[in-house]
Amino acid sequence: MQPIPSEPKQLVAHLFRHEAGRMVSVLTCMLGFDQLELAEDIVQDTMITALKSWPFNGIPDNPAAWLYRVARNRALDHVRREATRRKIDVDLIYETEAMRMDEPIFHEDAFTDSQLRMLFACCHPSVSFDAQVTLCLKILGGLSVREIANAFLTTEETITKRLYRAKEKLRSEASVLAVPTGPQLANRLDAVLQSIYLLFNEGYTSSHPDQIIRRDLCAEAIRLCLLLTDYPHTAQPQTHALLALCCLQAARFDARLDHEGAIVLLPDQNRMQWDQGLIRQGRHYLGLSAQGAVLSSYHLEAGIALLHSLSPSFEQTNWPAILGYYDLLYGVKPSPLVALNRAVALAQVGQLDEALVAVLQLDTQLNNQYYHAILGDLYKQKGQPELARQQYNRAITLTNSRAEQALLRVKLDTL
Repeated sequence: MQPIPSEPKQLVAHLFRHEAGRMVSVLTCMLGFDQLELAEDIVQDTMITALKSWPFNGIPDNPAAWLYRVARNRALDHVRREATRRKIDVDLIYETEAMRMDEPIFHEDAFTDSQLRMLFACCHPSVSFDAQVTLCLKILGGLSVREIANAFLTTEETITKRLYRAKEKLRSEASVLAVPTGPQLANRLDAVLQSIYLLFNEGYTSSHPDQIIRRDLCAEAIRLCLLLTDYPHTAQPQTHALLALCCLQAARFDARLDHEGAIVLLPDQNRMQWDQGLIRQGRHYLGLSAQGAVLSSYHLEAGIALLHSLSPSFEQTNWPAILGYYDLLYGVKPSPLVALNRAVALAQVGQLDEALVAVLQLDTQLNNQYYHAILGDLYKQKGQPELARQQYNRAITLTNSRAEQALLRVKLDTL
């Protein structure tokens, strides 16, 4: 976990990343789901107030609680103003004003409830599936447009336009932004799970220049997924499978970076550092995911992660079984990233030429650092160092991560 900054400007930026999504969720539930943009504006104004106040008045003892109180008070001011113009929910005013000023409105239970409510509210079928997920990542996950673009393997311009269209749709049909109940929850579950999956992925391999792992995002994804298992309509096999995948992946955190913050690749990781408790949890939830007829991409990815977790060493990994899982996964989820990872498994079972052909066929679909780094690895294994060098250099130009750039330079030095 990254240390909490002590300087006001850095602290506000840190809290914005960590708390803004939750604050928007709670304010929207408080003001009404048709007031999403107002809630976002209040959170932005609250952060600006902190930036102006804290350097002169000092950082409060509990900075997060300070932000929540200011945001709550501004929301109440809006409610009072609206009360002079139209009839509103009088009970809301009474209950919120009856609270002691020093008592936080944003208890953990309220966070939990509000986050889930907003996730399902954003995933309304009136907007496209990708737009639903984009809204969740932006509003609740607090991800930047660049981070969301990386998650979707698309451009920042595409994500900006997608967000604009989705918000316009919700603004024009304000009544659609509401929390579904009962069986309706299951109809939106796929988009909610995809949002949690992409949130975890951004934490697992962060696109932030200085953080290759963002444990806070991964912990939030696991927390939300765990909560979904408590509700009958959302405790579905795919939910348990995603939770299993997150646990199994998170188990390797401590082994993925050395003491200087450099990336440690899977063949070189100290497996004694893998968290056996999380691995056991992953196996438990994967077992629960088998109680049904659903075979989702999360089941197959969790199966791959489990095979890695059970292997005593990289050399003893059951690569033929992993390749079989990737064959099935590509049938369920035929994405370029799945094809790229399948090519890695092909190389591990000795089918190097087939792996190289499979990767080269993706050149019009992928143009990120992972594509070029894997292509460089394959050329290196083929004994073609000059081609490998070209690919590694290309990968360096495509990543903002200093840790990834350092790893690629180490690979260049080994040619």
